[in-house]
Amino acid sequence: MQEIPKNHPRYQSLILRKKISEAHKAGVLAESGMIAHGRGEAFDYLLGEKTIPPAKRAIEVAAAQILLAQNPVISVNGNTAALSAREVIELSNKSGAKVEINLFYRTPERVDKIRRMLHNSGARKVLGTNDEDHLHLKGMEGPRSFVSAEGIYSADVVLVPLEDGDRAQALIANNKVVITIDLNPLSRTARSSSITIVDNLVRALPLLIQEVEKLKGEEQYKLEEMVRNFNNQVNLNDSLKAILGSYHADVKP
Repeated sequence: MQEIPKNHPRYQSLILRKKISEAHKAGVLAESGMIAHGRGEAFDYLLGEKTIPPAKRAIEVAAAQILLAQNPVISVNGNTAALSAREVIELSNKSGAKVEINLFYRTPERVDKIRRMLHNSGARKVLGTNDEDHLHLKGMEGPRSFVSAEGIYSADVVLVPLEDGDRAQALIANNKVVITIDLNPLSRTARSSSITIVDNLVRALPLLIQEVEKLKGEEQYKLEEMVRNFNNQVNLNDSLKAILGSYHADVKP
């Protein structure tokens, strides 16, 4: 593939597209993952391709919630692995959260390729592999319903970047606190989750890592207060207002 010049006005966006394209060619990403990335990119344009204040608030609360968790788990699909494998592992190492592969279009080959990608990025242990006997998540059908007993099945907090609405709703129904990173504040995933970070995954994860490090020394009651005072619906409404404000600011009379 032709090298992308760094002075190109769409450089960062084109780099992400290249990663997605290469992941698809390598068999890590299903075709639907490419469509999902394009849909997310459209919403990122509306955000002005920056982390808006409501996302920053949600990231702070998400970090507090992860640190309060007894068994936090980061759920990884093909898009997440393709775009942010190293950041996922860094967040896991800093927070103590486990990493579990969970795929809508699951094949043994894809699982193994993502497992290798995560190990190459520094993972010491990856759940949801072909070597496990998986348990069925109540309320779900198909490959995504099978989860690790040590991971998502017994988790109290699950970070599910780039998730589909059905599973976010099922996780909530199974008494999990669900944190999601979703560029679309109107999606079922965004509206169903406990904490929604309306931001691009590649911007949100480094900020989440920073917040986890920052909050590690805080008293538990302060972290609990942060979570208690957060309202996801209000945050989603603020995200929509930020999108509209960004749009109108860019429109010239």
